[in-house]
Amino acid sequence: MSSSAASATVTTGWELDTKGGAERIKEAGLPVLNMEGATEHFHAHLDVFVDGKPVAVPADIGFSFSSTGQPNGISALHTHDESGIVHIEAPVAGDTYTLGQLLTEWGVLDGTGKPGTAHSGTSDWSVAVNGAKQDGPAQSVVMKTHDEVVLFYGTAPEPLPTAFKFPAGL
Repeated sequence: MSSSAASATVTTGWELDTKGGAERIKEAGLPVLNMEGATEHFHAHLDVFVDGKPVAVPADIGFSFSSTGQPNGISALHTHDESGIVHIEAPVAGDTYTLGQLLTEWGVLDGTGKPGTAHSGTSDWSVAVNGAKQDGPAQSVVMKTHDEVVLFYGTAPEPLPTAFKFPAGL
């Protein structure tokens, strides 16, 4: 979560269900890898807000887990912690990775719930990249190096995050 996040965080329904991780990776159109790719390596940042309140982006999006809870696979598009940093570590260069793929791996905004909830569809959501509101579907936003992607429902966060200070080396 970015430093712009308010103290009250929306959590219900946004938690990552580690069961079915491999299936969600495949549903996102990505392969389950044995290790992080090294050919292409960059990072973006995601903030999610519902009516101005931050939603924690969980660790381990884009991982598959064994029945004993041990990681046993990874997608080129994943998170390691709750910082909102999205890692793109791919085995081939030139592929694009979208917000929709990350949301599919997370298992949220799948169109099965009411508007503004973790399982609503994306049609009522807005997205900004580096402070600029995007036209078109939120799920089609392509993640690029050091982008600050803000996905929000209802009231926009104030102020709208326009950049993220990545740790040294990222």
